[in-house]
Amino acid sequence: MSLPRYTKTKRGNVEFTDNSDRCNYSIDELTRAALRDVGKFVCGKFRKNYYSHFKRRSGRIGRFTQYWVRRKECDLQVGLKPNAFYGGFQELGSSKAPKLGLLQKAVTENIAEIIKIESQYLSALEGEADALISEEEYEGGAE
Repeated sequence: MSLPRYTKTKRGNVEFTDNSDRCNYSIDELTRAALRDVGKFVCGKFRKNYYSHFKRRSGRIGRFTQYWVRRKECDLQVGLKPNAFYGGFQELGSSKAPKLGLLQKAVTENIAEIIKIESQYLSALEGEADALISEEEYEGGAE
């Protein structure tokens, strides 16, 4: 997709230039790039730190982690591919196996680093990133 063009409007001696479409496009692309880097980071941390926990149980779960950045919703999903069928049971638990939640741990333990990655792309978040990282107490909502 190419960069949107700007529009010019002339009223009398004054010429107006509308760059709002171009700005919105740039913000969307920076957001998607930040989410893509966060997805790479989370998958890498999972493979590096938690792969051995799954490996003892059923094989190649680390190879089947993947992230998806959706364009319309502009959000990030990190999960296991369909080939890792039993990996979903190990992550979420089942009636016969306890919940391990190792992918969730990879995210919650690295929130400060995720904020740093996103603030590299979105400089308006830098002040907020410093405030969040300096907090000593963090309570996650997922459980």
